[in-house]
Amino acid sequence: MWLRQRAVQGKDTPSGHWEIAGVPVRFDWGYFPKTEPCFPEELIDAFVEQADLPGIFGNRHASGTDIIAEFGEQHLQSVRPICYTSADSVFQIAAHEQSFGLERLYEICTVARRLVDPFNIGRVIARPFTGTCRRDFKRTSHRRDFAVPPPEPTILDVADAEHREVVTIGKIDDIFAHRGTGLNKRGDGNDALFDCMLDGWDHLADGGLLFANFIDFDTIYGHRRDVAGYAAALEAFDLRLLELVGRLKTEDLLVITADHGCDPTWPGSDHTREQVPILVAGRQRSSPIGKRSGFADIGATVARHLRLPPLTHGLPF
Repeated sequence: MWLRQRAVQGKDTPSGHWEIAGVPVRFDWGYFPKTEPCFPEELIDAFVEQADLPGIFGNRHASGTDIIAEFGEQHLQSVRPICYTSADSVFQIAAHEQSFGLERLYEICTVARRLVDPFNIGRVIARPFTGTCRRDFKRTSHRRDFAVPPPEPTILDVADAEHREVVTIGKIDDIFAHRGTGLNKRGDGNDALFDCMLDGWDHLADGGLLFANFIDFDTIYGHRRDVAGYAAALEAFDLRLLELVGRLKTEDLLVITADHGCDPTWPGSDHTREQVPILVAGRQRSSPIGKRSGFADIGATVARHLRLPPLTHGLPF
């Protein structure tokens, strides 16, 4: 295990993933204040009008599961979505998959995406859920992230420009605004995502790149501060790693890291920010890489390994 520290201040999903892919975020994201209401009146007025809505519920900083439990039953009796934010640069919209409709949710998220651009908000997130009352409301795997595109070419863009095969797993395509993300595979939960990753790996051409995100660690265990659940998920993931490591060939490279911290022992429900491990595996001999100055070293290393043109940021290890 080799520890390194973030080179930028952001602890959100796009900042972490973009930096892993070779593009550190050097600008400041926009954030909504911890007030109630938290969204500017002119933003909500425009959203309600352009999305053809009678209004919204929420309008504050909140845990996604908590605010769905609070407003979900009222939402079922109306056509008002539940809108909230967090310490990240996000505008989140929760709605019931059946009564409100999944496509309708995506449609209003597209409207919100356009409206929050002047506020420099990183993501609009669709948070669909099912259930009939607060006791059984459950968020589903049909979440979508409507993100702004990275400000510079990432390793995904470089690989795509060099006509390399790119496979992305989970929400990677959303995080990079579907730019250079190639064939995307999705699954409901870590096990399903791992199956998608193995299938993608088995069919990946030589010189190809696979980029996977396992969301359960963050959304189910980290944000909910479920220490026991987090530990069990790590153990389950470790066991399945044997399936992937056994597939590695001499010239293959496997890198495991995290886009940010989400410490399940920390107060609150927001992302945390701490040193993050980089685990590197392959058939070739390796040695400790020490503490790195930024995530971009990962992208630079992968670019060199795949004999791609060097990225602008990062030093290969």
